[in-house]
Amino acid sequence: MASLNLPVGTVIDAPAVDLPVFATRHLNLASESLGAQVLSCSDEFFAPAQRMLQDAEPVFIVGKFDDHGKWMDGWETRRRRNGGHDHAIVKLGLPGTIKGLDINTSHFTGNFPPAASIQAAFCAGDPDAGTEWVELVAARSLQGNAHHFVEIDDDRVWTHLRVNIFPDGGVARLRVYGQPACDWNRRDPDALYEVSGLASGGRVVAYSDAHFGMPTSVIKAGRGVNMGDGWETRRRREPGYDWLILELGHPVVVEKIEIDTAHFKGNYPDRVSVQGALVTESTDQSLVTQAMFWPELLGEQKTEMDKQHFFEGAAIRPVGPVSHVRVNMFPDGGISRVRIWGRMAR
Repeated sequence: MASLNLPVGTVIDAPAVDLPVFATRHLNLASESLGAQVLSCSDEFFAPAQRMLQDAEPVFIVGKFDDHGKWMDGWETRRRRNGGHDHAIVKLGLPGTIKGLDINTSHFTGNFPPAASIQAAFCAGDPDAGTEWVELVAARSLQGNAHHFVEIDDDRVWTHLRVNIFPDGGVARLRVYGQPACDWNRRDPDALYEVSGLASGGRVVAYSDAHFGMPTSVIKAGRGVNMGDGWETRRRREPGYDWLILELGHPVVVEKIEIDTAHFKGNYPDRVSVQGALVTESTDQSLVTQAMFWPELLGEQKTEMDKQHFFEGAAIRPVGPVSHVRVNMFPDGGISRVRIWGRMAR
């Protein structure tokens, strides 16, 4: 292969790929940063299974070896000589419905599995011998150094996956795109909740641009770890402004809003505003048009670099119950986190 002619230590990135819609609109539930972890696996002689849950795209490093052989950025098992197949059990970072997944074999060329299947389970603790596994993706052929996107049409909530590879080999990354689930029936209806977050069932519906960062980052837990952990648009060279539409985990009467520009210093928005509405029936595409006419929850506010901005009290306009919000930034820039607090609409 071409890498044999490159100097030792050369880092080769995975090739860029066009993502399907489900991968741009939904969170990776198998992200290590969300707490996803490999609970067990049949074998990980050449490379640990946990590595396939890393958020960073896989790389190939020319001439890098460890005690077991060639270092590979992913999960790799030894060559099977006794029949059977390898598997790994993955606990998702958040329980949720799965909209699609990607079995990525980037940089695995002569050592990729010829086929793979995915099973799913829902259980309160760790899976055991009595766990019922449901086939989510039937065994399908794989290619080397390639993404394998699979769209899923299933509304059930899952907590764990069993990744089967036939018979052995390596997987660079596993991405499981889905919608986190939250049981609001078990919650105190009078309490104040942050309803935009991923753990609360918040979801990014649409956005104007995301040249430098993934919009789903704005509803992750905690503050951003760096400038890449947020939503950042390209520099706007034409009239207008950028925006992001969020579906809240549950309709609420909004009482507090946070806009966090953590790590955005020379590229934070000049101003922000928030619109909101109670949407009972719509599609993601039609929401883009509807949102232009939603009432303002928060009028235009100046922002500062690398700062948490909190708005409550008189700053929040009484528009009634809200299920969706549109966050506007003028004219462009970056936002690390958006948080919406409210009390459940009765």
